[in-house]
Amino acid sequence: QVQLVESGGGSVQAGGSLRLSCAASGRTFDRYIMGWFRRAPGKDRELVAAIDWSGENISYGDSVKGRFTISRDNAKNTIYLQMNSLKPEDTAVYYCAADSSMDPSSIGAWGRGTQVTVSS
Repeated sequence: QVQLVESGGGSVQAGGSLRLSCAASGRTFDRYIMGWFRRAPGKDRELVAAIDWSGENISYGDSVKGRFTISRDNAKNTIYLQMNSLKPEDTAVYYCAADSSMDPSSIGAWGRGTQVTVSS
């Protein structure tokens, strides 16, 4: 079992930046696909970004392409989400996830989430 703990959320004005971190512990970290999801009030959960164990295969949701960057440091068992040019519509709770795929119906490890609030 992998345990995930997010940090780095907060409040920022539109156009600003935040960096989220997700520290993993438990089972071997470097063989998992890791990802960030978010859920805004009244909306469905959305995949923001995902990265495989090598760091060479990365995907982004259409709404964040060109603004967000996902990365991982297997030596530190940590992944990051650099969020630039933030918009009010990025406001959500951001969750870290880990499993062999990013199908949310089958993900076995979730963090508790960190709130990101972007004001206009």
